[in-house]
Amino acid sequence: MLIALLLFFPLLLFSQTRTVGGTVCDASTGAPLVGASVSIAESKTGVTTDAKGSFSISLPSENCILAITYVGYESQKIRINRDTPPVVNIKLHTNLLLKEVVVSSLRKDRNVTALTMGTERMSMEEIRLLPAIMGETDILKTLQLLPGVQSVSESSNGFSVRGGSPDQNLILLDNSTVYNPSHQMGFFSAFNSDFMQGIELYKGHFPARQGGRLSSLLEVSTKNDIPAKITGTGGIGLISSRLMIEGPLGSRTSWYAAARRTYADLFLFLAPNEDLHDVSLYFYDLNGKMTHRFSERDNLEFNIYNGLDRMGVNIGHFNYGNTASSLRWNHSFSETLFGKFSLHYTNYLYDLGSDMEGMTVTWISGIRDLGARADFHHLLNPAFDLSYGLTGTYHFFNPGKVYLSGMDLDDYIIPGNEALELAAYLSNEQQVSDRFSLKYGLRYSMFSNYGKNAHTYSAWEPGLGAVFRLTETSSAKANYSHNTQYMQLANNSSAGSPLDVWFSASKNIKPQQVDIVSAGYFRNFSDNRYETSVEVYYKNLKDVIDFREHSQLLLNQDLESEVRTGRGKAYGIEFMVRKNSGRLTGFANYTLSRSERTIPEINQGKTYLAPYDKTHAVNIAATYILSKKLTASAVWVFATGTPSTYPSGRFAIGGDYFPIYSARNEFRKPDYHRMDISLNYAPKAGSAKRWKGEWFISLYNVYNQKNPWIIYYDQDDVTGIPYAEKMYLFGIVPSFGYNFKF
Repeated sequence: MLIALLLFFPLLLFSQTRTVGGTVCDASTGAPLVGASVSIAESKTGVTTDAKGSFSISLPSENCILAITYVGYESQKIRINRDTPPVVNIKLHTNLLLKEVVVSSLRKDRNVTALTMGTERMSMEEIRLLPAIMGETDILKTLQLLPGVQSVSESSNGFSVRGGSPDQNLILLDNSTVYNPSHQMGFFSAFNSDFMQGIELYKGHFPARQGGRLSSLLEVSTKNDIPAKITGTGGIGLISSRLMIEGPLGSRTSWYAAARRTYADLFLFLAPNEDLHDVSLYFYDLNGKMTHRFSERDNLEFNIYNGLDRMGVNIGHFNYGNTASSLRWNHSFSETLFGKFSLHYTNYLYDLGSDMEGMTVTWISGIRDLGARADFHHLLNPAFDLSYGLTGTYHFFNPGKVYLSGMDLDDYIIPGNEALELAAYLSNEQQVSDRFSLKYGLRYSMFSNYGKNAHTYSAWEPGLGAVFRLTETSSAKANYSHNTQYMQLANNSSAGSPLDVWFSASKNIKPQQVDIVSAGYFRNFSDNRYETSVEVYYKNLKDVIDFREHSQLLLNQDLESEVRTGRGKAYGIEFMVRKNSGRLTGFANYTLSRSERTIPEINQGKTYLAPYDKTHAVNIAATYILSKKLTASAVWVFATGTPSTYPSGRFAIGGDYFPIYSARNEFRKPDYHRMDISLNYAPKAGSAKRWKGEWFISLYNVYNQKNPWIIYYDQDDVTGIPYAEKMYLFGIVPSFGYNFKF
C-alpha cells in the first residue's frame, strides 16, 4: 500500500479538491483549543485541532458551511465560498450558560473516532484537579495513574509503560529530549505545571515522525496562548514557590517566562545542629518562550528550559541538571501544505565532587544532543492526509571523567563516543468509508556509532492502525508497529539514579527491537459523558538488554562486558471507565499484565520476570465540586509488588556466613497501595477582579501505609541468624499552600 502511494503521489498533487486550514482559539485569552471539532455541516466528515489548535480540512465543494464545536464553548458556523482565504482563524467564546462543569479538553467522542489507540491525553486543567504532593502539581505522577503506566518506585518520577523500562520512554519537551525529567531524586517533576499546556502519551504505537524507543513516547507541550495583556500565575507552598508571567510585545510577538525553586535550605541556619548550617539542598528550574507571527502563514518559536539540583555539604557536593532548547519555524506553503522546521539542543550533566584536606575529586558525566528536523503535513483529499519528513540528531556521550587534585594519581578518563541518528518517514491517514479509516506509515532509521566499537545499524519501522465505527457511540480498533531503540541506560536498579549512564548500540551490542500488536473496543454513553474502553496488547522484544549479576556499571572502562542480551515479551489487558462532566468527574482503570525476559547468560537461561512486571494495577481518581468555591479530589492506587531477588539460603566458611540468592526476580516485594486527598478553596470564585487566588490542603498517603522502598537482608553478629528489614520513604505527608492568577 505504501509503494502504491509513492507511485501515485505525483498524480495526487494535481487534485482539484480545495482545502482550508487555520486555528481555533479562546476568544478572550487566545489560548489554542486542542481537540476542537471542525466539521462540514453538509456531511459527517470532520477533523480535530492538534496541540497548537491548528486544523486542515478538505472541502467537497467551493460552497459549504464549517461547524466548529468545543466542549464548554459556544458553537460557531462559518460559510465557505470561493472568496474565503485558505487560512482562517476562528475564535470561540465561553458558554456562560453551561450548567455543568466540564474537565475534558478533547472532542467529546475522540476516544471513539480517533485512529490512534493506546494514546492518553490530559490537559493541565485536568491534571491540576488531582491531589498534589507538597503543593506541586506533578505531570509525571499524574501520568502514572493511567492504564498500563506504573511508577518504578515510591515517589519516583520514573515510569514503566506496559512492562518496559524507564529508558524505553522517549520524553520530549517541545521536540527536545529530556533525559532525566525529575528533581530531588524523583520527588518532583522537572516540568513546571504553570508553563505547560498538556501531555500526550503514546503507549507503543508511535506516530511515524518519532521513534528511537520501545515502550512509549511522551510529548509535553508548553503554553501557546496569544496573551492580550501581561498576566501571571504562581503558587507558594511549604517547600517551594513558582511564578509564571506572559504578555505581548507589540501586536505580533508574545513572551513567557517561568521560575520555580525549593527553599528548605534557606531555613537550615535555624537548625540546632551546626553541621547543617552550610548544607545546600535545593533545585530550581527556568522556562522561557518567545513567539513571533510574521504573517498568517509564518511564525517563529523559541523555547528554553534549564533546571539544576544541588546537594552539598562542607566536604562535597552533587549537582545534576538539564538544559533543553528548540527553535521552530511554522510555515503554510499553501492551503494544503504545512511545514514545521526546527533545531533542538539537549544537555544532561551531573557533577559529583569532594574536597578534604587539600585533596579534590571531581566526577563529571552526561549526554548532549544537537538535532534538526523538518515535518510536513499535506492534506490532498479525504483519502490522502499525508505526513512526511526528515530528522537527524548528533549524540555526544560522556560516560565519566574523574579529575584528581592534590593526590599522586592520574585522572581517570573513560573515553566518550559520538553517534549520528537519522530518520525519514511517510505516513497517511485514509478515510476509506464513513465507518472505516486507516492510518499507515513507514519510518527508516539509521544509527552510526563512532568510537572504539564503531558500527552502523539501520531499520525499517512500519506502522498500521485501523478504526471501524460500529455505531455512533462505539468503535473497534487495531494497531501494529515495529520500533527500534539504539541507546539505553546502564542501570541495574529498578529505582533508577541520576548517576545512571547512557550508552549506545555498537559493534558488540545490537539495537533493541519490538513488535507490538494491540486491539481495543471503545464505547461512550449518555452523550459522551461516560467513556469506556478495553485494550489488549502483545509485545515481542528482540535483543533486549540486561546486566549480569553483581555488575559494575559506573566508571567501567569495559561497560559492554556487563551487558547480556536476549528476548522478551509483555502482554496484558487494560480496562478504563471515565466520567467527563458534571459535579463528579474522574476515572477508574484496571490493568492485568505480564512482562518476561529470556537471556541465555542470566538465570541459567530460564525465563524470568522483568523488573517492572506488575500483575495487577488499579487506579481510581475522582474530583467533586462541592460548591463554586470548594472542590475536593481523591486518588487511590494499588499495584502488585515488583519482582526482586532475595537470599534464599546461606553457607558458612570459617564461621562466616554468606547468602545464597534465589533465581533472578523469583520473589516480589509486598503489594503497594495508598490514598491521597486534597481540598481547594477559592474564596472569590467568579469575581471580576484581576487577582484570583485559591488555598489548598492535601494529604499524601492518608492511612499511613508503609509501602516498602528497599528491603535488605543482614545477619545477627552473634548468632549469625539472617533477618530482613524494610525501609519506607513516607507515612502521611500533609501540605498546604496558595495558588494565584493575575
